[in-house]
Amino acid sequence: MTRRAVLSLGLGAALTLGFSACGARPPAPDPARVRFVLEPAHARVYLEDRFVGAGRLLQRRPRSFSPGVRHFTITAEGYFPHDVEVDLPSGLTTIRLALRPVPP
Repeated sequence: MTRRAVLSLGLGAALTLGFSACGARPPAPDPARVRFVLEPAHARVYLEDRFVGAGRLLQRRPRSFSPGVRHFTITAEGYFPHDVEVDLPSGLTTIRLALRPVPP
């Protein structure tokens, strides 16, 4: 091995150790993806009071969130609202829910 190769390997090892010792973050976990299958299909989904989307769209196109506990509210005109608290893991989670109609 040449002197240059040895110095290059030593510098690479030092940089690797230096970056890992200075608080470099581990890679972020895979996102949590949520698919909603709702009845009625036009129900609206809110995440902590922010609109996420309509049920029929969220069934076809799951939304991504960071993993952890999330609070969803599902509403539709003529139906009682429903709150759901879910601890979302990485990967795909399907939430199936049928809202109860308000009696006439």
